[in-house]
Amino acid sequence: MEELSTLDGQELQKTAGDHGVGLPGADLEQRPDWHLYKVRGKVFMLMTDMPGHPVVILKADPDDAAALREQYADITVGYHMNKRHWITVGGGGTVDEKLVKELVTDSYRLVVSGLPRSEQPVDPHTYARRT
Repeated sequence: MEELSTLDGQELQKTAGDHGVGLPGADLEQRPDWHLYKVRGKVFMLMTDMPGHPVVILKADPDDAAALREQYADITVGYHMNKRHWITVGGGGTVDEKLVKELVTDSYRLVVSGLPRSEQPVDPHTYARRT
């Protein structure tokens, strides 16, 4: 069985940030305590440091968010966000690079799907779908 290569907090933020800025139409807004990743002005990812450790905050389908929180100890409710629609991902022993990239892409797709069709940089129903 292949061993999971997990990410610490800094690796988590670097992986998520590098992936986020590479998504079509994505912009990064840096503030003193937050990095905001947006598509057409709508936030799909935030990065900050919770007391003591770096985290990534992502939009998630409410059912998926609940399942993720049950399955991964390093995924909790959205820090300073709607607890039903956002998750906080921390570095540690349960998240790896593949999962982080999938969660960032899923968050991006959710936000894009809420934009008017004329403003969507990609089709959110087909872009980077997992098979």
